[in-house]
Amino acid sequence: MLNKLFKSTPVIDDSSRAWILDSFVWCIENLDGQYFFQSSELILPNNQFYPGTMHSSLEMMTAIFNKTKNYAGLANWPLEIKQSQTVNNASMAQLVFRGSFRGQQCEIINKEAVDAIEVSLHPAQLNQPQDLIAYLVQTFAGIVLKQRGQTLPGGDNMLAEMIDLVACFMGFGVIFANTAYQFKGGCGSCNIRALNRQATLPEAETVYALAVYMVIKKQNIKTIKASLKPHLYKLLRKAYKDVESFLMATDNKNYALLAAK
Repeated sequence: MLNKLFKSTPVIDDSSRAWILDSFVWCIENLDGQYFFQSSELILPNNQFYPGTMHSSLEMMTAIFNKTKNYAGLANWPLEIKQSQTVNNASMAQLVFRGSFRGQQCEIINKEAVDAIEVSLHPAQLNQPQDLIAYLVQTFAGIVLKQRGQTLPGGDNMLAEMIDLVACFMGFGVIFANTAYQFKGGCGSCNIRALNRQATLPEAETVYALAVYMVIKKQNIKTIKASLKPHLYKLLRKAYKDVESFLMATDNKNYALLAAK
């Protein structure tokens, strides 16, 4: 009875944990696992990753765009800024890859023959830089999934959640956890809803996905304490322990890839 009384509440339910772990396995297998293990790093919202000041909003937007694109492993992809108050829903050319899917070794055979993939941005988004970065990564993740074109864990009805999961897989879990719930008020000129990140993966699940990334990459959670919202850090510690213990105890062979490195 006492064991039940003092038993800790799980961070997320078993089905959500299974989906997150299955999704990480899928990402490793389909979104360049070699790049993930060798080059991906946990991106933090600080001057180490986004240093410097610019003379104009366009320069600042361009700098944030290029750094985020590079951190996502998409430096060689034909992605360009489009200054707009509306999201570009135009059809996207299908890229043809040779070799790596991401990173400096990525080669896109038809890069010169296709139109650039435009990403809509507006200077007002600079008012919330962390939310801007999250919006960019969410957009990039959607593009990546569309280009890969494989069946997703949970099916196509989980696309929105999978986009957020891919963002965490790319190394932006801290930023996504911090922006899972953001105030979207303000006047029309400083808050353009179409260009805000619309979180679809709940906060607890996002923190859990961050924990999975950190366990796989063997990163100490203390290194991100200053960058994560205080109320999320306690949740992360709990999630990290849960991921570690689960992967050590499970006999699910599909998860061996998550603990192999």
